[in-house]
Amino acid sequence: MDINFFSEDIDYKLKNKTKIRNWIRETINSENKIPGTINIIFTSDDYLLNINNQFLSHNYFTDIVTFNYCENETIIGEIFISKETVLNNSKRFFVSFEDEILRVIIHGVLHLIGYNDHSNEEKKIMREKENEYLDRVKNLL
Repeated sequence: MDINFFSEDIDYKLKNKTKIRNWIRETINSENKIPGTINIIFTSDDYLLNINNQFLSHNYFTDIVTFNYCENETIIGEIFISKETVLNNSKRFFVSFEDEILRVIIHGVLHLIGYNDHSNEEKKIMREKENEYLDRVKNLL
């Protein structure tokens, strides 16, 4: 099981990779799933807009696009994250960039696990799960 971090179209290196990998594994295990290979790719707005448009037919900027390749209970997928949008959102929500990037990472992992955020009820559950796992990461970092 690998959790890999990459950058495309930008120069960005995530801090505390080992601790974040452990947090992601613990999150997956807590949801009674099996950690598989997850690639987390940090990109520019334009790069992610292209992916959003090409694969989802959405012509708008977003902070994250998740591709779920899970097999049964094994969590496998790719999570593309726009560093620019995360930075802008951190300012908009008055939180640190580091806290916002962690929220977006765990949001993507929760999508891979099977949580959605289409309806208001799903969004509420997703936010509760994000907060639960963000509280846990504070003990690791």
